Amino acid sequence: MRLFRFAAMATAALCLAGQAAAQETDGAAAAQPAAEEGGSSLADQLANPVANLISVPFQFNYDCCYGPNDGDRLTVNIQPVIPVSLSSDWNLITRTIVPIISQGSTVRGVSGDTGLGDTVQSFFLSPSKPVNGLVWGVGPAILWPTGISAFSGEKFGAGPTAVVLKQNHGVTVGLLANHIWSFAGKSRYPDVSATFIQPFITKTLPDSTSFALNTETSYDWKNKRWTVPINFNVSHVVRLGKQPVSLGVGTRYYAERPEGGPNWGVRFVMTLLFPK
Repeated sequence: MRLFRFAAMATAALCLAGQAAAQETDGAAAAQPAAEEGGSSLADQLANPVANLISVPFQFNYDCCYGPNDGDRLTVNIQPVIPVSLSSDWNLITRTIVPIISQGSTVRGVSGDTGLGDTVQSFFLSPSKPVNGLVWGVGPAILWPTGISAFSGEKFGAGPTAVVLKQNHGVTVGLLANHIWSFAGKSRYPDVSATFIQPFITKTLPDSTSFALNTETSYDWKNKRWTVPINFNVSHVVRLGKQPVSLGVGTRYYAERPEGGPNWGVRFVMTLLFPK
């Protein structure tokens, strides 16, 4: 039953996000059909978090061995990326992460739960062209307490976020980071002060196959705890009719984790691409 509810929620979210992205591209994409965009070019753009490319990733994560009961967790992160041209020189890129979580029992005698987690939304102001060969973006990150009680910190939060990267001959090297402090929410819940750091390197082949290595490191300043998952992913751009889609699979090892945290995980990513 838990898996059925999870699948139903994820399916509904997939349909809604796909419809929203399609509406965003009615004008520009109609003038330049997606089929005209090369797969390798799309893969390079996808490796750039602030590229001028509308994308809707659906990231399916399975993590194992939470708590003394070795419980598992399924998470679908819906992560639409919407760039908006402010002028000929500047773009505003919004990146939103909405998690849908289904977690099994982690402690004997306590059942699991399924529902939304808290949403993180980032806004990057970025030059439309590289500066001295570098691509960068800065702006705010906002934490919205959208989750059910089992998966929410019940706090509003905000802080700075930034990304910097360089692309050359199919290789992308960069760093994305943010820090979020809570500023409002239910007083009985602990305050939030958390840093996220994601160094990444991606190699894209001419056939649009990409190999990516990154960490999604976080540090909880209140509890002084590190979480350091190391991810390796392989992806490839294909076309479903005229719709370009990136499909990827990967594995994850937790080099550092809080007590009761997961040991390992796997990932499948399907990204709908809407080139302008």
